[in-house]
Amino acid sequence: MTTALASGTRPAQRKRPVFRTPRPEDGIAVWELVRDTPGLDTNSRYFYVLWFRDFADCSLLATVDDEIVGFLLGYRRPEEPDTYFVWQTAVSPRHGIPFLGVKLFEAAADRQRERGARYVEATVSAENKAILMVLKQYARKRSAEVADRVLFPSAWLGEGHHDEVLHRIGPLDRAPAQQVPAPHPPAPQPPTQQPSALQPSAPQPPVRESAQQKENAV
Repeated sequence: MTTALASGTRPAQRKRPVFRTPRPEDGIAVWELVRDTPGLDTNSRYFYVLWFRDFADCSLLATVDDEIVGFLLGYRRPEEPDTYFVWQTAVSPRHGIPFLGVKLFEAAADRQRERGARYVEATVSAENKAILMVLKQYARKRSAEVADRVLFPSAWLGEGHHDEVLHRIGPLDRAPAQQVPAPHPPAPQPPTQQPSALQPSAPQPPVRESAQQKENAV
């Protein structure tokens, strides 16, 4: 897994990120974030546009004021659909949201957990202490184990590349879906009585004719 979890420091900035599902048109902004983040494997623009068409449901974006400040790419393994593999993630260093990378990872993993995933996988180099701590922390919070083994040796990946060590978290219990509180029923209103045609009208006082009216009548 290629990752960059640094979030920078701007004490005055305390905006809350919004997590949402990516769309194909988000691919360019994510590609630019990858390009500007040291240590990440850079793919083509087309790669991210296509990924957000076919694997958007397993990926996640973090936005602030509609600007993309973090992303995570993942997918459910075809041969093991209960396994969620996290492949690449990064956050922008200039927004200073504390632990944004951790929150992004946990939000993406928990969303798949709600959908039936029982395992979360990621490949991490032994030198990447930050993401290793994130994985261990996530497993500890959910009372799960972390197993590791070399998935792809460096000889398969080209000169200068490290071994890709697979870290597998699980099994996980299915997370309960968030319940939306039911709205309170409206307070009963007292019945409004409408006049009925069968109800007798109130007696009216007799009309008294004046002397002038009687004289005119004659």
